Amino acid sequence: MVVQHNMQAANANRMLNITTGAQSKSTEKLSSGYRINRAADDAAGLSISEKMRKQIRGLDKASSNAEDGVSSVQTAEGALTEVHSMLQRMNELAVQASNGTNSDTDRGAIQDEISQLTTEIDRVAETTKFNETYLLKGGNGTKDVYMNGHDAGLKGTLTDSATTATFKVAAGALDAGKSVTIGGKDYTIGSTLDETKALANAAVTDKKSFTVDDTKYNVAADGTITKDGDATATAVKVEDIVKTGSKVSYDGKTLTAADIDTTTGVDKSDSSVISAAHAVDLMAKELTAANNIGATKTAATAEKAADYTSKDGVTFNITKGTAEVADKLSFSLHVGSDADMTNKITVGIETMNSSYLGIKGLNVNDDSGIAGTYAIDAISDALQKVSEQRSSLGAVQNRLEHTIDNLDNVVENTTTAESRIRDTDMAEEMVNYSKNNILAQAGQSMLAQANQSNQGVLSLLQ
Repeated sequence: MVVQHNMQAANANRMLNITTGAQSKSTEKLSSGYRINRAADDAAGLSISEKMRKQIRGLDKASSNAEDGVSSVQTAEGALTEVHSMLQRMNELAVQASNGTNSDTDRGAIQDEISQLTTEIDRVAETTKFNETYLLKGGNGTKDVYMNGHDAGLKGTLTDSATTATFKVAAGALDAGKSVTIGGKDYTIGSTLDETKALANAAVTDKKSFTVDDTKYNVAADGTITKDGDATATAVKVEDIVKTGSKVSYDGKTLTAADIDTTTGVDKSDSSVISAAHAVDLMAKELTAANNIGATKTAATAEKAADYTSKDGVTFNITKGTAEVADKLSFSLHVGSDADMTNKITVGIETMNSSYLGIKGLNVNDDSGIAGTYAIDAISDALQKVSEQRSSLGAVQNRLEHTIDNLDNVVENTTTAESRIRDTDMAEEMVNYSKNNILAQAGQSMLAQANQSNQGVLSLLQ
């Protein structure tokens, strides 16, 4: 028997310490809910879990970013809803101003409301903001925007491009006798005395008969002109029989020599009768006026490419007017957990003021209502620009909503995977805890018994 080394007690104590340590870990896992509370619990699992936590928390914030983006887009789109409403009212007013029954006072009142609405559109563009970011004011810097090309209500074909436009009047449209409406007024194209004589001279050249004021004239092989039925066969000249007012018919064409002033191009007795050349000049003037609406930086011009001909018609080259506006506002929404540029969704919003919309300085207050008519086209262009911007914002919002749904789905599934690695299986750990609790009690009992085993030595010492 020995007293220095009680190996039974030492063994019982060692096992009790092991059980107590295991019991402590079980208690920690059960109380924290985590299977991994320190790297020593599962070094590899901890590394994987922390990477997943980074992704989960990043995606949670990305989802929040996308929701903020939806809110900002909705703010901008809501403001543009009111801009749309104001433009619709302006269109209504422009149509009203185009009516010829309005007095000067009426158009003045209409203009007052249009001016107020234009000012309000500018105010909305200047003040609409989300989290201190002005959404409709544009970004830093400026750019020039070109107004859309307009045909001034003329009959023809308009071809619009980025910086220029062309307007084509069809062949034969301005031939003598044709009717044409320019600037809201009806005109008849009259032929000049020279043009009428030219038709008669064409018959002489072709050695064929022609009529002047329903009187037939025959042309001989040598070019001699005689009146049909003239027994004396008296020769006449074109200059003698074709005068102002004369009606010449030849080869299916009939021209009446109007008394058109060679300087003004207008008939001296009837201002509704004009020359083709004057009609071209009037068209160029109206095209210039129609295309200058909203042009606040550089003015629009419309010039004929060449004189009108019956064969080719006439083409006008339009240099479009411009307005200086702020650059497009552009900001990116980060909708991912990684530093990847594909995780950014860019939102672009043009400055939605009257300059960009092409209605700045819109005026419908004139004597004829033509200004109002031209304003209708300008407002239509503005409505289209607002519609395009709202459509773009709506598309971004729909995209962001899908992005949010996807992010939330990834977060949910990644959280599930992270839970399997890091969370405590409470049922399993409770089994371990109960087992260790029983072992601890047994160990304590055995240690007490082992400590009593040396008591027999005392009997030898008595």
